[in-house]
Amino acid sequence: MAGRRSFAELRTRMSPKAQAKAEAEAEHLGEEMDLAEVRRALKLSQEEIGQTLQIGQGSVAKIEKRADIYLSTLRRFIEAMGGELEIVARFPGHTVKIKSFADLTKKEHI
Repeated sequence: MAGRRSFAELRTRMSPKAQAKAEAEAEHLGEEMDLAEVRRALKLSQEEIGQTLQIGQGSVAKIEKRADIYLSTLRRFIEAMGGELEIVARFPGHTVKIKSFADLTKKEHI
């Protein structure tokens, strides 16, 4: 897997000051952001995401601009940024975490 690096490995290459700043900004992520805004808030480049996903920078840009995206692609993109995707349905008075999507990773690796 030449060129592929985990988020943790990329983060270790950052200075402690940059790590602290990125972490502070990540904590202040808005409730609604598009993928490019999340990536920029985490101080990640399209090239870095592309390396993790083993795709080119141009493909990362296309994913960020899409209005419609497969959940598996979204999950991989979020994981490449060091996150975890959860699907939550909100109803008046309660929310429900949809667990079948959480099982996607397990099913894909079998």
